[in-house]
Amino acid sequence: MKKIFIIACFIFVWNFDAEACTGISMFSADGSYFQARTIEWAASNLNSVYVVVPRNFSQTSFTPKGKNGMTFKSKYGYVGLAVQEKEFVAEGLNEAGLSAGLFYYPNFGSYQLYDEKYDAITIADLQLVSWILSQFSTVNEVRDGISEIRVVSLMGGDGSEAAIHWRVGDSNGNQIVIEIEKGVVHIYDNTIGVITNAPGFQWQLTNLSNYINLTPVNSPAHKMYEFMVNPIGHGNGFLGLPGDFTPPSRFVRAAFFKSTAPVKTTAQETMLQCFHILNNFDIPIGMNFPKNEIPDMPSATQWTSVIDLTNKEVYYKTFYNNAIRKIDLKEIDFANVEYQYHVLDERDSQEIESLTF
Repeated sequence: MKKIFIIACFIFVWNFDAEACTGISMFSADGSYFQARTIEWAASNLNSVYVVVPRNFSQTSFTPKGKNGMTFKSKYGYVGLAVQEKEFVAEGLNEAGLSAGLFYYPNFGSYQLYDEKYDAITIADLQLVSWILSQFSTVNEVRDGISEIRVVSLMGGDGSEAAIHWRVGDSNGNQIVIEIEKGVVHIYDNTIGVITNAPGFQWQLTNLSNYINLTPVNSPAHKMYEFMVNPIGHGNGFLGLPGDFTPPSRFVRAAFFKSTAPVKTTAQETMLQCFHILNNFDIPIGMNFPKNEIPDMPSATQWTSVIDLTNKEVYYKTFYNNAIRKIDLKEIDFANVEYQYHVLDERDSQEIESLTF
């Protein structure tokens, strides 16, 4: 029970600090499909690790009562980026080319009540990504399979307080958003390829209509009565684009950055493009606390990942080290590899290259 108490405390703190993930997806001209995202938490280092999970690896989910939930064995091996606990995979990719990730979603959802008589089909919200990656190869399989389980929270009480929604995509370019409200699972096709946090996904899509005037085309000079009005500079077509870090504003910003981005020729170019777009969502740590309470962290954006579902590669960089690192799933023998986890950064610093003359 000690571990459950630690987990519950983590989630409690998580709910009251900045957690502001932003996700996008991109295609390259060669057909490669990417899902990319940031993950933020402003209170402290999430101690993130990457995990390598082999085929036939057995896991048991936590519940509000302990580690007594659903036990599942992995049909597919996968690599995941986990936060706080190695079981809590926040983003990952399996060997079949299915990717899944969790995004903070407070106050707008609610799971089914926790009932111990359903422990055999009950899984914690923070472990749903692991279950999805271990069991399925396509979005359609996830649609069918998720109706057979019960998702609960580890926050205590009746286990129904929802704090998460999920994005799932496959190598064919299909993508869905999963939200649970009053215990009912809602699945939305994510054709726009953007996700942030609350409110719900359908509301975020409707809210885009408030920004229909935005355009990458600069407005020309024109007369206002007898006075000539000239544009101040480039980018005036995006005047009114919201610049704050609330989920609706980040959703709008991500949608317009993605929609105006050129389609790159190769997978590598598109991977780099995803990182460049998501750089716009890095949150300085001072944005989240009064001046005398700022924690000793480089940024609230703890890491950024870009996943190539087509070529089965996971890329990431962190707030300590902006060098991009790659995990190639094609180089992993998931039938024989051992379960393992490793810190994202071997040291909390980045090497600086000095130029010589």
